[in-house]
Amino acid sequence: MTAPVFVVEEFPAGGAGQYVLDGPEGRHAVSVKRLQPGEEVVLTDGAGRWAVCDVLAAEGKDRLVVRMTSVSEEPEPSPRITVVQALPKGDRGEVAVETMTEVGVDRIVPWQAARCITQWKGERGLKSLAKWRGTAREAGKQSRRVRFPEVTDATTTRQVAALLAEADLAAVLHSDFEHGSEPLAAAELPTAGEIVLVVGPEGGVARDEIALFEEAGAKAYTLGPTVMRTSTAGTAAAALLLGRTGRWS
Repeated sequence: MTAPVFVVEEFPAGGAGQYVLDGPEGRHAVSVKRLQPGEEVVLTDGAGRWAVCDVLAAEGKDRLVVRMTSVSEEPEPSPRITVVQALPKGDRGEVAVETMTEVGVDRIVPWQAARCITQWKGERGLKSLAKWRGTAREAGKQSRRVRFPEVTDATTTRQVAALLAEADLAAVLHSDFEHGSEPLAAAELPTAGEIVLVVGPEGGVARDEIALFEEAGAKAYTLGPTVMRTSTAGTAAAALLLGRTGRWS
């Protein structure tokens, strides 16, 4: 197993020497992980900068002293994969964010689709968005990523159409088998740029939404003969694309 990952706000000037990990991350390292001198940890800002460090000492309950040798930069992935995720019911949204983060999705866009039962409004919407972002951060650490996915503000259908219009591959998962959807496994993929994948709510993507997305240049695709839950489909589709683009090679 690779070294555990902890998040820092910024790296010290020069990117080397001793560093003290404290606060919630330090507490997790010392009191939960119980890291000891000689073990390795990875520090990252979650935006691609990271460093492998040797643990020098654990002090108290929340201070981990490490030696940082250098700071590295993980390049931007190519092609980038964005998943537009319609808002599911209950905690299924956090499940979707967690598993999409684990497989390697680069950006997650919450979408208030016409058939969404869940509504992100006011304070409730802000709390839900914070949960999604916190889930992405924790899942990024757990899966040993150093570049965490961006979770954007909630978007409208027209904003999603604008994203699709700019994509190098714009795909809408659509389980209406009479619509003429193509298999995602056979889609022609770009070697670089941006892939935008739309996952509808449990009731499916509405006809007027599909029409607007196709007008923006998107195509409808299926993931096979079965119908997946909205909290599962994005992860399955992203895994398929990550394998086909060579990012898992």
